[in-house]
Amino acid sequence: MSEAAAGDFHVDGWVHAVGGFVCRHRSWWIRLGNLETRLLADEIARTEIRAPIYVAGLARSGTTVLLEILDAHPHTTAHRYSDYPLLYIPYLWNRFLQRVPQRRMAPVERSHGDRIMITPESPEAFEEVLWMSFFPNLHDPRTSEVLDGNTRHPQFEQFYRDHVRKLLAVRGAERYVSKGNYNVTRLEYLLALFPDARFVIPVRDPVWHVASLMKQHRLFCARTRDNPKARTHLRRVGHFEFGPDRRPINAGDTECVQAICAHFAAGRDIEGWALYWNHLYGYLADRLEQDERLREAALVVHYEALCSDPRGILRQVLEHCRLAEVPEHIERAAARVRFPDYYQPPFTRHERTLIERLTAATAARLAARPKQSGVSQIL
Repeated sequence: MSEAAAGDFHVDGWVHAVGGFVCRHRSWWIRLGNLETRLLADEIARTEIRAPIYVAGLARSGTTVLLEILDAHPHTTAHRYSDYPLLYIPYLWNRFLQRVPQRRMAPVERSHGDRIMITPESPEAFEEVLWMSFFPNLHDPRTSEVLDGNTRHPQFEQFYRDHVRKLLAVRGAERYVSKGNYNVTRLEYLLALFPDARFVIPVRDPVWHVASLMKQHRLFCARTRDNPKARTHLRRVGHFEFGPDRRPINAGDTECVQAICAHFAAGRDIEGWALYWNHLYGYLADRLEQDERLREAALVVHYEALCSDPRGILRQVLEHCRLAEVPEHIERAAARVRFPDYYQPPFTRHERTLIERLTAATAARLAARPKQSGVSQIL
């Protein structure tokens, strides 16, 4: 496990060394992953990717909580902290880990300081490593990062499908769950790859959301200032949401993203984050309104509603994702969902008004989305 996610941003020496080797030789590791696929051809041929589940939204919207809840379902699996850095060969690496005695680690609070406790077996968003290997221009805010339904990349698509099959096979799971904040601009591409995919899109009240984003950015900047290993690790795993290498997602409006970057550079973080919230969720609102297939495949989950009625909202999420309700799973998940009580938005009335003015129209569009109709197939 890389402990860059732990409170002190420590990165184990072997993770830093091996992660650097893998990052410098990505094409070689892709070939090794393809060799693994050929060796496992018979086994993964029997493994079907059915209705993969994607949790995608702006960071600090509740994506990690939803990932952990969905990963805890008895029929699902997701990437874990222990999958990194040998992510390209998930089957062989997991088989190795299963056979080697592992040191038991007590849960620690992750680096975000948000009371989410993790171990090497906790689910995490490492899929971005694969995307960056095949789409080298991702994370450049000067260009659009939208991958739509017309995008085609046969090499990536084959590798990605095989990767998911291998992960399902080695874990004995039936459904794949992915958390990827950057997938917000790839939903239609993913839907083209997997027509039965299910998307869960968390949305948070803009005032609270901006406060949380600002808190995390300050925390990441402070904790990585004198820690070059941590900064390098964050770049390698595609974590550009916060910290000194912060890069907003360009959802197709480069002029708007330039304005966001200008606000950040000038220290006007409140306005920058509010514009960013509006940019990203405005894009999602557009796509949900214009693409009927995506609209049917996506469920917008309001963070405040999840905290107010965790059992009811979690049942909606499971129904949408075509997962059977397991009563004890619902109860365990509901028990851990609550409003954050360890900070309050530190804004003046003027600053709150500014955030609301910049985000109100988009927030209203998302709030007005109709509830999803029932789904017929569940596990």
